[in-house]
Amino acid sequence: MATKKKAATKKPAKKAAAKRKPNAAFMKPMTPSAALGAVIGVKAMPRTEVTKKIWDYIKKNKLQDSKNRRNINADDKLKEVFGGKKQVSMFEMTKLVSKHLK
Repeated sequence: MATKKKAATKKPAKKAAAKRKPNAAFMKPMTPSAALGAVIGVKAMPRTEVTKKIWDYIKKNKLQDSKNRRNINADDKLKEVFGGKKQVSMFEMTKLVSKHLK
């Protein structure tokens, strides 16, 4: 009782033009404000790098909330960036940080 398997039909490969291109807006160097510069440094860098450096700072200083990992507890430096809030969600953080980039 051998069962026959149908050969999988291959779809034609997508054209190279359909390949996703990086968004130039994310790669444009942005200058941080003085408050944000105290956390990540004053050198201009792309938004993606800013986010990485903020997360490095949060993890290094153990500022992620232990019960709800989506929340960040601000220390004195981050409180300035977060508009005086003691705790923000990680989604709200990106909105608040963008106000400190030029």
